[in-house]
Amino acid sequence: MTGSKLADWISFFDSDNPIYVNARHRAVHARLVARSISLYIRRPGMRILDYGCGEAHYAGRIAEQCETLMLCEAAPHLRAALERRFEDNEKISVLSPEQAAALPDGSVDLIVMHSVAQYLTREEAARLFVLFRRLLPPDGLFVLGDVVKPEVSAGTDAAALLGLAAANGFFFAALFGLVRTLLSGYWKLRQQAGLTRYSEDEIKSALARSRFSAERAEHNLGHNQARMAYVAKPA
Repeated sequence: MTGSKLADWISFFDSDNPIYVNARHRAVHARLVARSISLYIRRPGMRILDYGCGEAHYAGRIAEQCETLMLCEAAPHLRAALERRFEDNEKISVLSPEQAAALPDGSVDLIVMHSVAQYLTREEAARLFVLFRRLLPPDGLFVLGDVVKPEVSAGTDAAALLGLAAANGFFFAALFGLVRTLLSGYWKLRQQAGLTRYSEDEIKSALARSRFSAERAEHNLGHNQARMAYVAKPA
């Protein structure tokens, strides 16, 4: 996981940033993502890899439903915080990308990568898809969330956040948060580095080149239903 675009995004997320407008937003997000991931946990003994997990405030809920939950995070300070938070949870381990890449073939039953693909170049994403195909057994599952379509704008993302906020009691905090985001490094970085976008055909073709058979899920993980999620099986 190298390259200037990705390095810039990792640096941003490894710093104090305005992604969550307040504690309620963080809690609501964790609840929604946990509920979404739970839909793909087919049995209690599953080994799950959450690749690019971020703060992973939902991890405890997921760990209750599986045998092992591996949290992979590239941002070093964020990864250290995860290690401290989950050091007493025997079901949860925290990995660097290099450690995830060294996992044995077929050692993971479910891989989730949510809200990461947009920060990778297409070549970086393709390399990860190849890795995930190796890590999954024939009956494994890869869930790719928050794929950004070409027509989805920052305004669409903002509207999705405000809708979530209005339904969960933090609307005015979200308004303030959007202003803060516009003035933060996030907006500048989004304009400079951009987000990698895929049409439905493009993302399915990218997965197929790594020997996955993929279908669009009915719902995206989390709140933003203007973005897409895909469920991929080893072909």
